[in-house]
Amino acid sequence: MRDINLTTLKNGLRIVSDRMETVETVSVGVWVNVGTRDERFEVNGISHLLEHMAFKGTRKRNAYAIASEIEAVGGHLNAYTSRENTAYYAKVLKENLPLAVEIIGDILQYSLMDKKELERERAVILQEIHQTNDTPDDIIFDHFQGTAFPDQPMGQPILGRSEVIQKLDSAHLLSYMGDHYSTPNLVLTAAGRLDHLELVQIAESVFTSIPTRSVLKRGKANYKGGDFHERRNLEQVHLVMGVKGLSYRDEDFYSASILSTLLGGGMSSRLFQEVREKRGLAYAISSFLSCYTDAGIFGIYAGTGPKEVPSLVQLVLEEFDKVKNQVTSEEIERARAQLKANLLMGLESTTSRCEQLAQHMLIFGSPISTKEIIEKVNAVDETGVIRVAERLFKGTPTVASIGPTSDNTMFEPIANRLKN
Repeated sequence: MRDINLTTLKNGLRIVSDRMETVETVSVGVWVNVGTRDERFEVNGISHLLEHMAFKGTRKRNAYAIASEIEAVGGHLNAYTSRENTAYYAKVLKENLPLAVEIIGDILQYSLMDKKELERERAVILQEIHQTNDTPDDIIFDHFQGTAFPDQPMGQPILGRSEVIQKLDSAHLLSYMGDHYSTPNLVLTAAGRLDHLELVQIAESVFTSIPTRSVLKRGKANYKGGDFHERRNLEQVHLVMGVKGLSYRDEDFYSASILSTLLGGGMSSRLFQEVREKRGLAYAISSFLSCYTDAGIFGIYAGTGPKEVPSLVQLVLEEFDKVKNQVTSEEIERARAQLKANLLMGLESTTSRCEQLAQHMLIFGSPISTKEIIEKVNAVDETGVIRVAERLFKGTPTVASIGPTSDNTMFEPIANRLKN
């Protein structure tokens, strides 16, 4: 039984904690309900740039002090940006919780966005973009996302585009922060050896300058699909093919999770067995379910030789057809066990618990108990998996590839197959 508590401060900041008696550490962080999908095209990458710049100096601390103070007590501080949120979090020994909350509060309320620091960090992010572009099994997912959601913020790269990053200045960052970093858009979560009332008191004393105004309304995501192919002098073709998915809030979410797992979620999955083990058509093949608050996408990734692409695509489409007609109770039990094990293993980590609380708050508005999640996973049956397969594996596909062939002949056969 988890000891989860929720308090909302007078300024609107929500605080959620998960007490763990068996650890000596605490993970704590602030999750902001803003990400790449909230960026206008002319500022694409600003969420990620802002995440970097928050660590580059405040009125009270310079960049070195931010890093050294947390590391002086053996803790660590980190952040990340996704399509729908931005996170700033720390892990420390339990007695250093006040310091961790104070540093996070400092960078979220009093960051200077110094111009010299911005120029240095701009160069770092440009290198990060170049590195990702040089890594085909990374950049292919950006192309896949952009093809699935074209001409809209949901399809933009999280790192941003080089030409945009070069133009962003301190005024852009401070304006964007002012528009989105307000209490209705924030949640502070913590997990570990802590006292909830103490955490609330610390937060009340720290978060005194966060704006409380309402936030800008998020635009709706619109899946369209299509194809993208880039010819590169590589040994392999990196291929992602997918279809319109579903949101976290969809009633079929857990059935879709089981479907993705049994299709390509491990060495015993259908695709791994058929494509790699039986035929040797690919070294890597896996499925993924990317869900958002109002949309989603289901995809298959494979790295294979150019000659093997047609056979691999044909096999994937055959498995799409097969799973719409039959799944076994054994497959469902195995996929169910994988999902539950991943969930329960994650509960052994204070950071995983902290993030889980934050995501539940941002998506559903309240924590969801582990018992409730397991009950929903257990409730998935063969009928539910077949139903969601029939629902997903139709309509306009999304196909993206990078490799030694500019094969733009794949899309039409896949699209025609999914019409049937």
